[in-house]
Amino acid sequence: MRYIRYASIAIFAVALVLVALANRAMVEVRLVPDELSGLAALNPSHEVPLFVVIFAGVAAGLVVGFIWEWIREYGERAAAARQMRELRALRAEVKRLKGETHEGKDEVLALLDKAG
Repeated sequence: MRYIRYASIAIFAVALVLVALANRAMVEVRLVPDELSGLAALNPSHEVPLFVVIFAGVAAGLVVGFIWEWIREYGERAAAARQMRELRALRAEVKRLKGETHEGKDEVLALLDKAG
């Protein structure tokens, strides 16, 4: 199973390297559109390889997706925490009730009942 994981990682790494090699052309990335550059009083632009733009877009999409999923799962996490609190309370109550059941009995018999 470990070898399958390593093979998958290697295939993914080779694919990323091939995409990077195929998209080495320099492109100009502007932060503000030309139409709005007069209003912003500056228009920063940078020359970067195309694969950097592609990988940055994929990374930004992953981050947005992870945050979206984390927010979406809030209800499930809250329900799980509520169930865990209820489970702890019920276990404490069972322990208390078992203690009341064995009150006034022989200690050996109470231990045997507790083990069973």
